[in-house]
Formats: sequence, C-alpha cells, structure tokens
Amino acid sequence: MVLQIGLLILGFMVLIKGADWLVSGASSLAQKHNVSDLAIGLTVVAFGTSAPELVVNVFSAFRGHEAIVFGNIIGSNNFNLFVILGIAGLITPLVVQSSTVRREIPLSLIAMILLFLLANNFFLSETRILSRIDGLILLAMFGFFLYYVYSQLKSDPAEKVSEHHLPGHVRIWGLIILGLGGLILGGRLVVTSAIEMATMLGVSEKIIGLTIIAAGTSMPELATSVVAAFKKNNDIAVGNIIGSNIFNIFLILGVSSLMKPLGFDPSFNTDLYLLALGTIVLLVFMFTGKKKKLDRWEAALLLAVYIVYTVKLVAG
Repeated sequence: MVLQIGLLILGFMVLIKGADWLVSGASSLAQKHNVSDLAIGLTVVAFGTSAPELVVNVFSAFRGHEAIVFGNIIGSNNFNLFVILGIAGLITPLVVQSSTVRREIPLSLIAMILLFLLANNFFLSETRILSRIDGLILLAMFGFFLYYVYSQLKSDPAEKVSEHHLPGHVRIWGLIILGLGGLILGGRLVVTSAIEMATMLGVSEKIIGLTIIAAGTSMPELATSVVAAFKKNNDIAVGNIIGSNIFNIFLILGVSSLMKPLGFDPSFNTDLYLLALGTIVLLVFMFTGKKKKLDRWEAALLLAVYIVYTVKLVAG
C-alpha cells in the first residue's frame, strides 16, 4: 500500500508539471499562428488531456470491463464539470467567450443525450448495448465537431500579437510534446496505483470506474485547468473541460465501441441525469448575473453537489 501511495503522489507531480508545459506551449502556439486560445483549448489541449481516458478505455474494452469503460467516461465528465470547473472557478471567476455559452456547452449536452439514447436502444431493442454502428455515429459527430472548430478558426481568428516575446517553434512543440508525455505518464501512474489500492479494498468495478479511475484520468484536465486559471487564461481553462467532455463521448466511446460492442448497465442512467443537470445549470449560471461568467459561489455550488453525489454513490 505504501508503494501505491508513493506512485500516486509521483503521478500527481508529473501531471502538474506536464500541464504547465502544455498550457505554455499551447498558448504560445495559438498566439504565433493567430489562433484563439479557446480553439486550442477545445482541440489540442482537450485531446492531450483526454489521452488517459482513451488508454484506459481501449485496455478495458479489450478485456471486457464494460463497467469501467462507461464509468470512466461518465464519471470523468461529471468530475470535469463539477469538480474541475468548481475548483477553477474558486481560483478566479471564469469569464468565457460567448461562443462557448451558445455553442460548445450545448454541444456537450447534445453529446450526453445522444449517448443516453444510443446506449439504452429505445424502441429498437430490449438489449442495452453500444454497438459498432453506434460507435460510427459517435465518431461522425466527432468529425462534425472538428469541422465546427475549424470553421470557427476561419471566421473568428484571434487578434494578431507581436511574436518578439514568443518562444521559437522548436521550443513551443517541445513544451507541447513534453507536456502531453507528462500528462499521459502521470495519468497512468495515478490510475494504476489507484486501481491497485481500490482492489485491495474490494470495491466494485462500477464504483472504481465512476470515482477513482474517473478522477485519476481527469487529473490532466484538473492540472491543466487549474494552471490556466492561475494564469488567468480562462478560455483554455473552460475550453479544455468542455472540449474534453465532447472528446470523451464522441471520440473515446466511439473508438471503444468500434473495437467491441459494449453492454450498458441502466444504473448508469442516474449518473447521466446528473451530467445533463449539471450542464444545464452551467448554462443558467452563464446567463445570470454577469453574463458569460461563472462566479465563485456558483463554482462552490458545483463542488458541493459533487461531494453529496459521491458520498451517496459510495454509501450505496
């Protein structure tokens, strides 16, 4: 147990440093190529921080651990929304671009609804399963999302900034590659040690997936958004979370179900309801008070909801 705790702490340290490098490199890349931080957060950073979920799900799908596959993604999305945005919002009130409120956050809600409908197979079959055809549908939606981001880059470029104070391309890509490597390595250390600790305690795969694995694979998102919040880079802090949630459902579950059809436990629907409710509440928060802003008290409320949910989940 002492070894697992040590590896867990080491994983956290590697994650935080990797996130620092990734945010610095991604921000510099955005400025150098006249691309908005929001677009970089929704794509490069979101994909990099979703890499641990992808690795865990590919491994779990091959081995038939379906509860871990769904628990990891649904649990990660809830952790992203309630915990990471909550913590980032406590560090600094998050003011975001209007496009995030109008488009990206609703798109993450659409992704959740689509997953709910496909996995439950309403009116089509009594068997609840995410089939290979469903996986193709999810991947097609992921392609649509990438096209949308690309169109945003063309229609809404960032303001041109001086490149005199920006690092060179080699250093920028070095930071991004080292950052992604640190995130993946740190995420693997955290997840592996957490699973071994949970196994020693005799916890079910569903609870492991929704809590320890979900939190562990979300550590890159947590580290990245917290670092971005401290640096007052709200677009990456929020874009990373929303982008990761979209990536998790469309890309990672799409790839996972293409490899092997995944049986869906309807008890996960309760966790999907929470995710839908949280996304809707986030939209309401953004439209009340100062628009396009998540205040500290609203961030604290998100955290409180997740704490209550986790306690009830573990207590059974």
